[in-house]
Amino acid sequence: MDNNTIADNFTLLSKLMDIHGENSFKTKSYSIAAFTIEKLQTELKDMEAQQIFSIKGIGDAIGKKIIEQLETGQFALLNKYLETTPPGILEMLSIKGIGPKKIAVIWKELEIETLGELLYACNENRLTLFKGFGEKTQKNIRDAIEFYMNAQGSYLFQQVEQFSQNLDDLLKTSFPDSIFILTGEIRRQFEIIEKIEWVTTTVKDDLTTFFKSNNYDILEDTKTYTSFKGNANITLGFHLTSLDNIYNTLFLTSGSDSFLSSFNAQTSWEANGPYPSEEAIFSVNGLSYIPPYLRETANSIVLAKNDSLPEVIKTKNIKGIIHSHSTWSDGNNTLEEMAEAAISKGFEYLVISDHSKSAFYANGLSEERILAQHQQIHELNLKYAPFRIFKSIESDILNDGSLDYPESLLSAFDLIIASVHSNLKMTEEKAMTRLLKAIENPYTSILGHMTGRLLLSRAGYPVDHKKIIDACAIHDVVIELNAHPRRLDIDWRWIEYAISKNVLISINPDAHKIDSYDDCRYGILVAQKAGLTKEMNLSSFSLKSFEAFIMRQQKKRP
Repeated sequence: MDNNTIADNFTLLSKLMDIHGENSFKTKSYSIAAFTIEKLQTELKDMEAQQIFSIKGIGDAIGKKIIEQLETGQFALLNKYLETTPPGILEMLSIKGIGPKKIAVIWKELEIETLGELLYACNENRLTLFKGFGEKTQKNIRDAIEFYMNAQGSYLFQQVEQFSQNLDDLLKTSFPDSIFILTGEIRRQFEIIEKIEWVTTTVKDDLTTFFKSNNYDILEDTKTYTSFKGNANITLGFHLTSLDNIYNTLFLTSGSDSFLSSFNAQTSWEANGPYPSEEAIFSVNGLSYIPPYLRETANSIVLAKNDSLPEVIKTKNIKGIIHSHSTWSDGNNTLEEMAEAAISKGFEYLVISDHSKSAFYANGLSEERILAQHQQIHELNLKYAPFRIFKSIESDILNDGSLDYPESLLSAFDLIIASVHSNLKMTEEKAMTRLLKAIENPYTSILGHMTGRLLLSRAGYPVDHKKIIDACAIHDVVIELNAHPRRLDIDWRWIEYAISKNVLISINPDAHKIDSYDDCRYGILVAQKAGLTKEMNLSSFSLKSFEAFIMRQQKKRP
């Protein structure tokens, strides 16, 4: 039992008690306990009982429940509520826009216990008959359920990467005489993975026996393809081939339909001819080798013919951490800890961009606290030179498109990251008006997470990508590729257009703790799909080049 698990248990308990109509004071106490535990820097399992009881916000009753979980791995009170709550009601907690109070009405008054029933009720316009459920709320719930249902069995790349590697190792150990090569979506570095696939020379019957003995179900079973699904709820697919044909099969399973169709049309490739390697498929057809992550469109084939494929960005090309949060707002680490971690990882600079005052839920900085933070940055810069911390803020883009703080205070920052965090349910017209005004603001240097999407959770507000990119080109605004594996926003499919307009991208981790610096890698993986080079990525700028960028940005200001 680690802190995250215990905190999640208390959060779930608080929500279930709300659904069951329990005393609000009790439910709130468990919610506060969860928040407190999430912020702890030390694992509860490493504390003595007396230390746990002395934590502010953890009383005697909750302290005993923490110790119960640590010692038994169980939480009796939570189990009691789980046993008396229908599974469908629990699933509703995963639907955005339905809190415990609304779920209580859905369950107790509408007598609905599954998502399917709830979706049907939305389509029948039944929710609007109850207090707290207007037409707009009903539509949002219906959209969220449909989004949730479409996402079942889908995972973030980050969620399945280690699982796929571990299984790959296990397969190679279990079948030492066979070849296994990961292919498909994983090999093409997709942000969302629907299935994990291999090309293999193993015998199908042996593979079936292996997975059935490990409690997997067979999904497909043909001469050349078989797939399975187990408790992890993700499809595992295997393209069965011979040793002579393995590289052809690998090639065929590592590109989009559009890419493969264009490749067939533009080359004399023999789909059944044996090749000694995948590289040979390209070389015999007069092409440079095209990495799997670039096998999306016909354009990469044209570039390969001319030996002009881009040298895409790599992890080692990131020179600075842009977009990070400290304990000044909602981060887990102090500014000094963030700086020391960046130095230890070899970065040349850190852009600290805590939340602005409108983000009150994230402890956004008041004017007075900004001045205090700037003084600390000055002191740390003297201490850590030549490493440098830049003064920034993630300024909320307000409803009218203006930025938090008056110009007199915005001018105190080295650069501004402008992002939308509130009132996300916008029409495209509203979203565009809001974003374009922020882009036109001379204090905006970087547009943060353009659409506000959360992969597999929230679709994000609708935008006209071309108009935004065009505006950024006119006003010299960089577009963030937020590298958090649940955001990856801007979508990589629009980066090529940004590059064509000479708009810089900035791969930023949006780090709320020092471990999140490593999230840059997920941004790099999708940026490679778009052919992004280090020269077109702001966070690849050296300290000297970044300082020149800051000077250029400040010349925009009145």
